Amino acid sequence: MINRIAVFQYTILCIFILIFSITDAIAKHVEDTLSIVSSQFVKSGVCLSSGKSSSPMYVSSEDYPGVIRAFTDLQNDIKRVTNISPEVHHNMSFSNNDVVIAGTIGKSTIIESLIKKGKIKVDDISGRWETFLIQVVKNPFPGIKKALVIAGSDKRGTIYGIYEISKQIGVSPWYWWADVTPLHRDALYVKPCRIVQGEPSVKYRGIFLNDEAPALTNWVAWKFGMVTPGRNPPIPEGVANYGHEFYSRIFELILRLRGNYLWPAMWNNAFNEDDSLNPALADEFGIVMGNSHQEPMLRAQKEWDRRYKKTLGSWNYAKYPDTINSFWREGIRRNRNFESLITMGLRGADDTEMDPRGPEANMHLLEKIVSQQRKIIAEEVNPDVTKVPQLWCLYKEVQDYYNRGMRVPDDVTLLWAEDNWGNIRRLPTPEERNRIGGAGIYYHFDYHGGPRSYQWINTNPVAKVWDQMSLAKQYGADRVWIVNMGHFRGYELPLEFFMTMAWGTDKINAETISEYTEEWVSEQFGKEHAKEIAGIIRKYTMFNGRRKPELLSPDTYSLVNYHEAENVVKEYKILLSEAEEIYPLIPEQLRDAYYQLVLFPVKACSLVNDLYYTAGRNALYAKQKRAMTNDMAADVHRLFAEDTILMGYYNRTFAGGKWNHFMDQTHLGYINWADPPSNSLRAIKLKTISIGDTSLMGVATEGSEEAWPADSTVAVLPEFDRVNPQSHYIDIFNRGSIPFKYKLSSDCKWIIADSTVGTIYKERRVNISVDWEKVSLKKDTASVTIEGAGCKIKVLAVAFNSSVSGLTGFIESGGCVSIEAQHFSKNINANGSRWQFLEDYGKTLSGMRATNGNTIDSLIPGKNSPCLEYQMHLFTSGKIEVRLTLSPSLNCFPGKSLNVGVSFDNSDPQILTVVPGDYFAHNGNLDWEKSVVYNARIVVSKHNIEKEGNHTLKVWMINPGVVIEKIVVDTGGVKESYLGPPESRRE
Repeated sequence: MINRIAVFQYTILCIFILIFSITDAIAKHVEDTLSIVSSQFVKSGVCLSSGKSSSPMYVSSEDYPGVIRAFTDLQNDIKRVTNISPEVHHNMSFSNNDVVIAGTIGKSTIIESLIKKGKIKVDDISGRWETFLIQVVKNPFPGIKKALVIAGSDKRGTIYGIYEISKQIGVSPWYWWADVTPLHRDALYVKPCRIVQGEPSVKYRGIFLNDEAPALTNWVAWKFGMVTPGRNPPIPEGVANYGHEFYSRIFELILRLRGNYLWPAMWNNAFNEDDSLNPALADEFGIVMGNSHQEPMLRAQKEWDRRYKKTLGSWNYAKYPDTINSFWREGIRRNRNFESLITMGLRGADDTEMDPRGPEANMHLLEKIVSQQRKIIAEEVNPDVTKVPQLWCLYKEVQDYYNRGMRVPDDVTLLWAEDNWGNIRRLPTPEERNRIGGAGIYYHFDYHGGPRSYQWINTNPVAKVWDQMSLAKQYGADRVWIVNMGHFRGYELPLEFFMTMAWGTDKINAETISEYTEEWVSEQFGKEHAKEIAGIIRKYTMFNGRRKPELLSPDTYSLVNYHEAENVVKEYKILLSEAEEIYPLIPEQLRDAYYQLVLFPVKACSLVNDLYYTAGRNALYAKQKRAMTNDMAADVHRLFAEDTILMGYYNRTFAGGKWNHFMDQTHLGYINWADPPSNSLRAIKLKTISIGDTSLMGVATEGSEEAWPADSTVAVLPEFDRVNPQSHYIDIFNRGSIPFKYKLSSDCKWIIADSTVGTIYKERRVNISVDWEKVSLKKDTASVTIEGAGCKIKVLAVAFNSSVSGLTGFIESGGCVSIEAQHFSKNINANGSRWQFLEDYGKTLSGMRATNGNTIDSLIPGKNSPCLEYQMHLFTSGKIEVRLTLSPSLNCFPGKSLNVGVSFDNSDPQILTVVPGDYFAHNGNLDWEKSVVYNARIVVSKHNIEKEGNHTLKVWMINPGVVIEKIVVDTGGVKESYLGPPESRRE
């Protein structure tokens, strides 16, 4: 009997657990998808708007002003979508079928009443950081049938819940900043639901308006005017009005993106003094304010410069400690009633080291400074200084101080900085993860500095952002995430992606990055063309990421090998054609948004790449003495004029000129790290040549910059092989101005030419291929003869009649095997560690990322190391090289190098050091500068292949953070190029 009872009880328990699990899974699904708004009637749901009326909205007058303000935004958003504005009330004295209620626990009398009545349960959100509940409640108050209730654990929790409804009804966070006009709906209903979101993965999530001139500053001055000069506080002439009108738009966007933190514009501005309304407004909105890495204690550098620069010079604590202490005390006292995250320490003015005598002098002084700063905070804010949020940004030389032993109290957050190019320099060790203050990351979407400024346009593939920021979360840098984006407009997708990751890092993984982009596009433009538009955005950001436009030059991409330069331009033009085809299909009210977010960046970058490609052809043609040389120079000037017109159109015509000056940022004419004063062709030395009144034939071949006739060299085409059928080109061109006829012939029947006779006015490209049925030898040589203008030139062609059997893998061609890293034969995991696929990553296709749990220990190939295997057939034996193209990731853990292992077949793995343990990424480190310019590192291993045939290449994981993009096995034929040889044929 006892056993039966026990079995019965156990069965009931299992059923209960199953029901709970199913319910929890459904709830989690609802939470993840958040598809709670419908345009169709929903039984038991809440009507937000239908017909000619919208349901009334209720928020307590005792709630936070920022909550009431956000609720007004929701009121306006409902009107934006339906054209019917709901009424907002501050008490529940009215009766209605359906209502919307919002409020903060402990602050809203309405929410407190619902809790006391048992209408809502808030145990799972109460007391938590920035958490909210959205729930449909039946009969919340007498006379009201249903209510949509938004309850927050704190001020921002409520605000985020309110904005979640705005987003659900179709109002993009970018409705103002990117002209994403919401599509009209006749009715809005909220489905029955109970949703809880929070706490966020990262506590403080924000942006830094740095490197904001010229584009953002010029627009602010044009839109909002200049600050009125004054003496108290001292404000000079010529200061753009970054005032409350501007910042209210920034604050609102941050909150709609579920951010909470801001470092304000600082090049020529002082947030607290340029507009006295700024600090109080930030606090009312719910924005946590801070200052940049070089502006401690809530004081802007310009506040010092305006008072003391003429008399005391730049701030120097060693010379003027009392003055600086008083200066800081005034700043802390001024802002102590507002929510802040205080930057500690001190750097020199204008982003420099404080003391020129080096780290030891600076470390000693900084320790004294931090101690004094904390004393001021204790006296002015809270005697328990550990209760006041503080951070120390380890930017540039400051990280070196930390490496040499400088420390700050444990309650101060360590804000680790990446290298200004999106590569994290340092992450917390296991011991550092125990610090009370935790750690964070200072990241960049644009940058003003060496080795080259990049501030013009979005060059941030979100796959790269995911790679680095997921590492940050994985290893405990999750107290603060802040991103530098001075241009501001143009970074909409990467910013929202960054904020989404900061809110819920586990909501996006490597396998769902492209899905995120498509969903984001759907939110801006609807679902009809979302897949195609997302593909365009993914491709253009990847193209820009592999070489930032400011870093382009006429010789970036090879003009003669692998059709590289022309293929790059062709890819952009195909993308532009796709973007232009979609434009008229977009609803008219969304076309300005589409132009900004999709069409313009594709068109602008296509044009710039074409310009540099044409300039490269000008230089090559001059060397080859082609008559087309001068045409190429003229085309460069034409493309430059088109660029000028396009930038002018964006500034003065697009969207009615609403965004004037956002294309003031220069992007052409770089000769050093600094952005040039204006766009120009000064960095391109265009060539012109004299063209005679005659006919002179020249010939050039694929794979060579030479031209024939020539005295010392023989013209040879790249080798043809049967298993990788390809064609190679011969350019026939005129060196004079009078046309001539040409004839092409061969001494072998297996040569196929797509043109054998014709007239050359300027130039003609002839493509040569092989009829393999007529090649009898294993390796045969033919000559192709071109006759014209009284000249005869021979070009040699070699055909390798190769064959392969019993292989599933890649086949050598042109003296190499080129492999995209994702195309492995096997991906072998080991003890929870794995090579993880990253879509749209790097320079060519994708990446395979070394992921190793939360440990920083090195793995041992052949023992506990994951392995990627690549099957291939080599026609070559003897000495070869394997070149791995890797991301420019850095060694994030002190003293630990980044390594990877490589082996062939059953040989012992070679351990290759990607980044040494003592590596320091900074200007002047030529290796680091090269890695960010090229957006890659290449490591090489050397091997001896005993015999030709089928082989297995193995790549072993040793340290986390390595990302492999491409593998090239060089058997002696790799040609110079930026992207490497195109991928080899795979059986």
